[in-house]
Amino acid sequence: MELCSIASGSSGNCIVAGQGNSHLLIDAGISGKRIEQGLNSLGYKTSEMDGVLVTHEHMDHISGLGVISRKYGIPIYASRGTKEAILKTKSVGEIDESLFRIIDAGETFMVSDLEVEPVEISHDAAEPTAYIVRCGEKSAGVITDLGTYGEEIIEKLKGIQLLLLEANHDVNMLMTGPYPYFLKQRILGGRGHLSNELCGQLLGKILHDGFGGVMLGHLSKENNFPELAYETVRLEITMGDCPYTGNDFPIYVAARDCVTKLPAV
Repeated sequence: MELCSIASGSSGNCIVAGQGNSHLLIDAGISGKRIEQGLNSLGYKTSEMDGVLVTHEHMDHISGLGVISRKYGIPIYASRGTKEAILKTKSVGEIDESLFRIIDAGETFMVSDLEVEPVEISHDAAEPTAYIVRCGEKSAGVITDLGTYGEEIIEKLKGIQLLLLEANHDVNMLMTGPYPYFLKQRILGGRGHLSNELCGQLLGKILHDGFGGVMLGHLSKENNFPELAYETVRLEITMGDCPYTGNDFPIYVAARDCVTKLPAV
């Protein structure tokens, strides 16, 4: 199983996951040209993707969706709420409705050889979902844009091998930074984004001996630094109530504008 970030951050997100001859894009929040270049660097082409899994309709997740759907006719998997919100977003251009495949959180479906499980998340979007992709005994998850998490997400992620998990902001940087008060409250709220600290705490609850590694993703450009996210998450794991330390498995930080790849499992 492979999990690679083509771009990850508040300015655009696009991930590829898969195994063998079956691969999926998760979000298309950068230009079609950048998606193609990123895939080419990994040895793939956009036309070879078996589908696009869309997490939600915010522009940093769908800005390139219209372009690649019109050019390649790739199936688009999204919740009903996300689909309707995308179709109302004029800036993505026209998308053929027949390309959409409606999915529901908690109901798995197959795309080629890959089993996909949409996971309900808490975020200020129409009907957002995260995704877990499995092939045989291999698994990878992309969990970003969640303001909070509960036991259901913890249970879903137990046993997962590769993970891209949101570490959006440092709380102190956010609170002392230039954002207006209402935006700070939105980010910190239950439908906002996961902080470095909460990311590390969530990881501490799901680690296991077969865990292959994590990419910290969706970092804020204004309220985080890659080094700070890495050290905070590592410290939260080490100091937390779990049998592992932050040095027991690979931690990567997904780059904002270039490919980041976890070791395959």
